Amino acid sequence: MGGVQPKRHTKSKRNRRRSHLALKKTFLSVCTKCGRAVLPHRICEYCGFYDGREIVDVAARLTKKEKKKREREEAAAHEARAGHRHSGEATPELNPEELSKK
Repeated sequence: MGGVQPKRHTKSKRNRRRSHLALKKTFLSVCTKCGRAVLPHRICEYCGFYDGREIVDVAARLTKKEKKKREREEAAAHEARAGHRHSGEATPELNPEELSKK
């Protein structure tokens, strides 16, 4: 048999207790090498760089099929960047809210 609740907690008391349970907004930074969104103070999972240095050799860990796919993606991204530079457009600004949605 359970005990009897000694006193009822009010809604305000309950809500004050739960005020610290809210989810906080995640802020992302941009990798200096590949330009992808990464969590701050973390190694980039795509290229393995942190603070301008290669920490993890990501290419060595990939299978042959994944390496080919990665090379194709990098070549396409490089061509897109080269075409973007020659078109005379300004580089798009990165919005942290849009990056956190990805």
